[in-house]
Amino acid sequence: MISGRKRHILFDSLGLLLAVVVTAASADDGATAPRVLGPLDRRRFPRLEVVWGDQKYRNHALDRWLKGTKKPFRVAVVERPTGSQGFVKLPKRWVAERSFAWLGRDRRHSKDYERLTTSSESMIHASMSHLMLNRLCQT
Repeated sequence: MISGRKRHILFDSLGLLLAVVVTAASADDGATAPRVLGPLDRRRFPRLEVVWGDQKYRNHALDRWLKGTKKPFRVAVVERPTGSQGFVKLPKRWVAERSFAWLGRDRRHSKDYERLTTSSESMIHASMSHLMLNRLCQT
């Protein structure tokens, strides 16, 4: 088992996979975001306007990257209500949490058994492909 990995995953509003990057757990979310958001363009995702993220995506380096690349979308941060304590269901964030739960059903993702981050990314792609195919072929 490999410890210390972080999965940076981009889902659409239905919870389906758009992009994934697996890094060391020490990697900053805002600094890694360009690797996840880089492949998103108007040709492949013509209706994409807003990418929702948590507070880690409020990052000056990410803001500079977005301005420099002139991406056709903006990154909006989902804030916790001020003064809230404990678990709070956040708008838009629940879609990502639900999708992570779907991935968690696959035993392979309960622990990261892959040596290479690219292998881990491939397993996430395979799991989400399996999930999508099951939904298409339901009887």
